[in-house]
Amino acid sequence: GGTWDLFRYPGIRSDSDMFTLGYNFRPWTDTKMLADGPSIRRYIDDTAREYGVKRRIQFGLKVISQSWHSENEHWIVKAIDEATDEEHQFSTGFVFHCTGYYKYDSGYTPEIPGINESRGDVIHPQHWPENYDYSGKRVVVIGSGATAVTLVPAMADKADHVVMLQRSPTYVATVPEQDLISRNLRRILPEMAVCRLARTRNILLQRAVYRLSLSKPKAMRRLLLATARRQLGPEVDMRHFQPHYNPWEERMCAVPKGDLFKVIREGQASVVTDHIEAVTETGIQLKSGAHIDADVLITATGLDLQLFGGARLEVGGREVHVADALMYKGLMLEGVPNMALVFGYTNASWTLKAD
Repeated sequence: GGTWDLFRYPGIRSDSDMFTLGYNFRPWTDTKMLADGPSIRRYIDDTAREYGVKRRIQFGLKVISQSWHSENEHWIVKAIDEATDEEHQFSTGFVFHCTGYYKYDSGYTPEIPGINESRGDVIHPQHWPENYDYSGKRVVVIGSGATAVTLVPAMADKADHVVMLQRSPTYVATVPEQDLISRNLRRILPEMAVCRLARTRNILLQRAVYRLSLSKPKAMRRLLLATARRQLGPEVDMRHFQPHYNPWEERMCAVPKGDLFKVIREGQASVVTDHIEAVTETGIQLKSGAHIDADVLITATGLDLQLFGGARLEVGGREVHVADALMYKGLMLEGVPNMALVFGYTNASWTLKAD
């Protein structure tokens, strides 16, 4: 749940449908397919309160290490109280890591020449300034992933113009904004039944799209590009939406009701596919020789990855390097006893595998 508490950038939303991202035991009752961050945070918080989970959590502690002692067959877990710097120690027979795989201290920003030369604001979405006003400003969003395709339509109404600057295109698929089928079924069926039906339907649909992408990549590519072309209109250059790989060889971006295509079609935003030569005082110089003027640069360039919340993992006094160990079903590590971790799906909702 940390993602939905930490990320506060404009338009923050899920990129998985909420009937599969939500909990199997507690229905998601909103009809939004891709929900906004505050709604998801509220849903998680309400669930934790309803099931008595919050009273079992010790908040404000950052785990820094865990060490397995074979002679006693138990773990020693050390944590720091971030408010007081006081160290706490726990002894336990089993450790279960539910920390995800993001580094919440900072996001990933590649080496961009001249990034400190800009006279405008440079912002990473992971650290969005509270109440930041970008009205009437020229905005460049560097990136083409889920964060970028969320930010561009969300900022287009207030900004003077928004440019999405990408090194290479990504597949962008339109999904319905509202689940009208579930809305109508609620008139005749109980809430849990509606949720079960929607969840089953969406799982089957996700699997079908993924398998079709692998078995019939050319057909799926034609379908995705034809849908994008229809929503963008004849004036937009389709080369910005034609990846050099097949569907689902990398993650696919989802946009509700084609909101990204709409702001590009209407001229509120545009896409540039190029490489950065250097950041200048007034914008970005591209390797093609073009220059993009910008008042605000947003580095939607990804997240730093880490497991166990950055904690050091030791077995018998020796540090465990995850990259050197076999992982069993994305759950347990070779040579590490009495420990498991949650690692969800990458081509479907994380929660499905966590469940």
